[in-house]
Amino acid sequence: MTFTTTITAPDGYKINLNTGLFINNEFVSGANTIDTVNPATGKVITSVQAAESKQVDIAVEAANKAFHNGWKTSDPRTRARLMHKLADLVERDANDLAHLETLDNGKPLTNAKIDVQGVANYFRYYAGFCDKLHGKVIETQGKLSYTVHEPLGVCGAIIPWNFPMVMLTWKIAPAICTGNTIVVKTSEMTPLSALKLAQLVKEAGFAPGVINILTGYGHIAGDALARHMKVAKIAFTGSVNVGRAIMKAAAESNLKKITLELGGKSPNIIFDDVENLDEAVFWARFGMFYNAGQVCFAGSRIYVQEGIYDKFLEKFKAMTLSGKVGDPFAADTFQGPQISETQLNRVMKYIDIGKKEGATCYLGGNKVGNAGYFIEPTVFTDVTPNMTIMKEEIFGPVVAISKFKDMDDVIAQANNTEFGLAAAVHTSNITRAVRVSNALEAGSVWVNCYSVVAENSPFGGYKQSGIGRENGDYVLSNYTQVKAVKINLSSKL
Repeated sequence: MTFTTTITAPDGYKINLNTGLFINNEFVSGANTIDTVNPATGKVITSVQAAESKQVDIAVEAANKAFHNGWKTSDPRTRARLMHKLADLVERDANDLAHLETLDNGKPLTNAKIDVQGVANYFRYYAGFCDKLHGKVIETQGKLSYTVHEPLGVCGAIIPWNFPMVMLTWKIAPAICTGNTIVVKTSEMTPLSALKLAQLVKEAGFAPGVINILTGYGHIAGDALARHMKVAKIAFTGSVNVGRAIMKAAAESNLKKITLELGGKSPNIIFDDVENLDEAVFWARFGMFYNAGQVCFAGSRIYVQEGIYDKFLEKFKAMTLSGKVGDPFAADTFQGPQISETQLNRVMKYIDIGKKEGATCYLGGNKVGNAGYFIEPTVFTDVTPNMTIMKEEIFGPVVAISKFKDMDDVIAQANNTEFGLAAAVHTSNITRAVRVSNALEAGSVWVNCYSVVAENSPFGGYKQSGIGRENGDYVLSNYTQVKAVKINLSSKL
């Protein structure tokens, strides 16, 4: 059975795509189908095959077989060569991938193209680690001791809809570079770019079963993957509540290893000694409204020192209004739609709550147009720490801006959250930058910039923002287990 279809983007660009489940290097049927919707229009793009527990089990068995039949002991140079080949194919088909991402997710095409290049960079970066997973030699009571870093086995991954290609790669690359096989469940809302990547996996020459990509609902396919007894590790990016459910499923099954990258309510602090206020405004706006605010580390709490508060607000408003909200295929669009009608309604509910709790809706607050799921970039002022919009992750283009007096005051406000994913500090005083960065309870702190994420730098959260780290060499420990071998060299046997 074939599931090949041709998808035409609004700009006329055509992509041939296989919409089946990718298991054992073949596209196969699922238990049912799911419609995927263009959030810029609200119209169905196509239908894809959807997995339930039976298909998850078939994929895990394929991955388990591939792991034991050679992948775990494969030559590291072979793994590296395949990953480099996959990166080459990603760059070759960059337009296909970017168009699918924009069509399915709604992010501007210019941003999707940046994401595609990041995918290629990420595979190349981890290809370089394939032959560098070294252990140690340790002297132990006169015995020769050494450690070996071994793969875990079958890894499961559950990825979100806000950065479909990037999140897919964040899970696949470190898993396969360390000799694991993997089963990925995409978001049911954004499966298309992952299915295109699956075609490239086969073309690159990966053995059947090494990489398997499924689409399905989280409470069905995701839960089955998290509970599977032959899955050794689960990597998840998404909400705190689902992260808790996955952690529970892992504990109730085989105590599988987990990494969780969850929500955020990140503070962005602007001190009055900032050297270039326009630059701080640029980063504050970028850090909040990029990807329509659908970013786990969005700087959704902006703290501005009282001496420059009014001037900052004026400049922030002007820059925010300069960004076009609309057609993601238009070259001058800065902000696309929310991912779905459900998400649009959720964001609008938070805007309504902010108004009812007494915050001032300084800018925006309305839907845009009659088609698609667009919301104006929205700015609240006159906020207090206990307001809902200052405490809960909205995951949309809604920011709260507050004044602060001094360093101790803003550190206390910034850390007054159950989250700890990211933060930022804008100042021309290096001592202040270091002191505040060290005091902030966050996994990433940016100084005089925002949202700078790279494949060679660790990413993850404090508190309820997650467990473990992704990116850089820090992630490799999440995909390997350490064996200690001790040899008695004085033995007469």
